[in-house]
Amino acid sequence: MNAVRGFPAFPPQRAGARFATSWWGRAWVKALEDTSLDQGLLRKGRAYAKTGQVGPIAVSPGRIAAVTESEYDTVVRVEQLTDAEWERFLDQVAAKAGHIAALLDRDMPHELVEAAEDAAVPLLPAVGDLEPECSCPDWGHPCKHAAALCYQTSWLLDADPFVLLLMRGRGEQDLIEALQRRDLPARAAPGVPAGEAFALGVPPLPAAPPLDVPFSPLPLEPAPGVDVAALKVLAASAASRAREVLVSGRLPVLTEYQDRVRLAAAHDLDLGLEAAVRAWRFGGADGLDALETSWTPPKQDLARAQALLESAWEGEQPPRLETWRNRWTLGSLQLRYGRDGRWYPFTLREGEWWPAGPPDRDPSALLHT
Repeated sequence: MNAVRGFPAFPPQRAGARFATSWWGRAWVKALEDTSLDQGLLRKGRAYAKTGQVGPIAVSPGRIAAVTESEYDTVVRVEQLTDAEWERFLDQVAAKAGHIAALLDRDMPHELVEAAEDAAVPLLPAVGDLEPECSCPDWGHPCKHAAALCYQTSWLLDADPFVLLLMRGRGEQDLIEALQRRDLPARAAPGVPAGEAFALGVPPLPAAPPLDVPFSPLPLEPAPGVDVAALKVLAASAASRAREVLVSGRLPVLTEYQDRVRLAAAHDLDLGLEAAVRAWRFGGADGLDALETSWTPPKQDLARAQALLESAWEGEQPPRLETWRNRWTLGSLQLRYGRDGRWYPFTLREGEWWPAGPPDRDPSALLHT
């Protein structure tokens, strides 16, 4: 069953805050801006979004909605995928175990979107795909309220690409269950019809043994030397990793240090690893590696990144960066190229570089403010 997801209102943002750090989030913003007939309304929409003029956002199949300026009902509609398109999309997800693992890690692989496009499944919106509606008297398409809602939605998409899939018609749980059902026919063993089983008769169950210890509803005291809080953390961690194995079919091997950082990040443990925990939350093991090691990327990777910078400045001279191995520095901002092919932003804090946000495959997106 498709559920409505609700998100609390974004507070006013700091000066220089930008929209859409992920490549799929930028595709959403591009669809909005390419559709707009009035650049002035877009500027007002950006200002409304950054100053907190949009209320809580509700995302459901085919639409996003919010009350803006505490008065106007604003909706943006997105066409849902048909059942046939969903089947073709699921074929593409199931074709590679890493696809669902990436989605669960809140990443939208380029390869998956391209495969979906090849199968005639439009995941990302294009010009004209976003249909705004608003109760305000403005006839803009979109009005500043709908533009503000779309700009804030780009932040939701950055954090969770399943928001886009929900708008297209199906939520995270629906997709996971659909993928699990696809595996059942291949694994199912021949069964016995229920009627035949009952006809054979069921032998009586043996009598339950007597209880030696009286039942008590009170919880048992922990055994001496057992740290109950730590045990709960380890149990939750084991359950999370078991789920990862079931869903993706793989489990990355972590060092003792990496696992300690992972536990601290997942369970808010104070282990004196603040920078490492921030890096893990932004990029997992690859983010931690970007924090702690330097390496020399292939020349073609750096050339591609330089080309992205030049194209982003539209003929103007891109900023001059200090480059060393996988690290590009511009004043108090540093981008580090990870072994996973993504650029990780860092900011200078009291003489040390600290993880500053989620990574992106396009370094120009991290330099633009």
